[in-house]
Amino acid sequence: MSAIVEESDTPLNVLVCLYDGMDSMDAIGPLEVFSTAQHDSKNPDTKAFRTIFAGPAEHVVTAQGVTFSAHVDYAEAMKRLSEIDVLVVPGGNAEAIIKAKSQPISIIKAFAELQQKNPARERSLMSVCTGSLILGDSGLLAGLSATTHPDYITKMEIICSNAAQRDMAERCDVVEQRYVVNNLRFELGEDEESNPHILSRKELKEQKRRKSSISSPIEERGNGANSTNGSRPVHARKGSMSLKMSNNRRDSIIKRASLKLGGLRVLTTSGVTSGIDGALYMVGALVSDDAADEVARKMCYTWKKGMVVDGIDV
Repeated sequence: MSAIVEESDTPLNVLVCLYDGMDSMDAIGPLEVFSTAQHDSKNPDTKAFRTIFAGPAEHVVTAQGVTFSAHVDYAEAMKRLSEIDVLVVPGGNAEAIIKAKSQPISIIKAFAELQQKNPARERSLMSVCTGSLILGDSGLLAGLSATTHPDYITKMEIICSNAAQRDMAERCDVVEQRYVVNNLRFELGEDEESNPHILSRKELKEQKRRKSSISSPIEERGNGANSTNGSRPVHARKGSMSLKMSNNRRDSIIKRASLKLGGLRVLTTSGVTSGIDGALYMVGALVSDDAADEVARKMCYTWKKGMVVDGIDV
């Protein structure tokens, strides 16, 4: 469906958490997607997102030797956290961050706490690659499903298990997928099997069974094959108009508040370039599928779909 553009459609704020040793692509991939997304593909004045870099210092050096300049430091970002709609956590040097207990750990926790205190606003937390290890160690993945770089699946399981024991909380279901979404905003409909945004437990078990017979550690899942573009028909509410409804309807806010983390959408992605796929999902959810497809077209990129494990119309 196409986004409904109104004069009040101001760009959503995306905060990317920078730190030394992070992977460059983990930030650049989502940045390219968010900076390209528009409500109207023919109108460059309808930018859907505004991206802000936060870092521990003015300059941050990545694992590839690239220097990023932060727009704000973490202290300033904490003050402006209520303005942020999407928080992006790159991977690359995650284990060092966990060991040092340094940023972006505090801002991630504060963002999640903000959603729990104020579920009236729809917020999303997105990690790329091993950035999910930071989320897992922080205890934010308790009772959720998540993924990470395939080489770190076992490490992720250990980190999440230790966090669950430490916090006396539920375990995280760690799976190998392109990306995993929790606390989405979709009306699932009566026939969940026909909804392309849901991977049923039966389908998940079948994928796990097949995994041992494929050579690639990353199993990519399409959205079905009942249409020419590979997507099955769906009547789920998506896009900027439903985002407005989600933030304004009292029943939506009540439903969101009843979810884990106050309904904070938590999206974890697999290795490196999967951050592009996760960001495209975010564009589809917050703007429109048409907008996401247009971004992928401009980037000459084939959008590889992930999985969603639960949903509620909020």
